[in-house]
Amino acid sequence: PVLDTEDAWVSVEGPVSIVELALEQKRIHYPLVEHQFVLCTVLYAVMRLSLKAVKPLSLFDSKGKNAFFKDLTSIQLLPSGDMDPNVLSIRQQFLLKVVSAAVQTLCSSQKDREVSEEEDFPFEKGKNWPTLAADLAQYLQISEDLVRRHYVCELYSYGMDHLGEE
Repeated sequence: PVLDTEDAWVSVEGPVSIVELALEQKRIHYPLVEHQFVLCTVLYAVMRLSLKAVKPLSLFDSKGKNAFFKDLTSIQLLPSGDMDPNVLSIRQQFLLKVVSAAVQTLCSSQKDREVSEEEDFPFEKGKNWPTLAADLAQYLQISEDLVRRHYVCELYSYGMDHLGEE
C-alpha cells in the first residue's frame, strides 16, 4: 500500500511509526492460525469440562502435529481431505465426550441451583458447549448432524425433554 504523508511529518525524527512496522511484518498463513485455534479450543474444552483420558494431540495426524511447531508465517502442509479412519474415530469420540460433559454439567447446575461454575467465570456465561462442539466438528471433518443428534439424545436421557424438543 502507498502511504501518503504530509510534508510536515517527513522531517520528524524518532522511532518508526507503528504503521510502517506493521507493513514490514511477514504475512501469516491463515490456515495455520486456524489449525492452532482448533488445538486451543480442544485444550480449553478438556480443561473447562474436566475431561479425563483425552490426548489432544491424538486428534491430529502427523502433518497436523508437525504444523503446531512451525512459525505462523511459514507455509506448512496441513492435513488434506483424506483422513485416517482411526483419527476420525478418535475425533468423533472426543466431540461426543464434550457434548455429554456439557449436558451433564448443565443438568447438575440446574439441580443444585447453587452458585454455578459459570458464574465464577462471567465471560463464559453464554458459552454453549454443544454448539461449539458442532462448530468444531466442521474443522475436524466430523458430521455436525452426528454431534447434534447426540446432544438431543443426551438431553432426553437426562430428563430435559423441553430442551431436547427445541
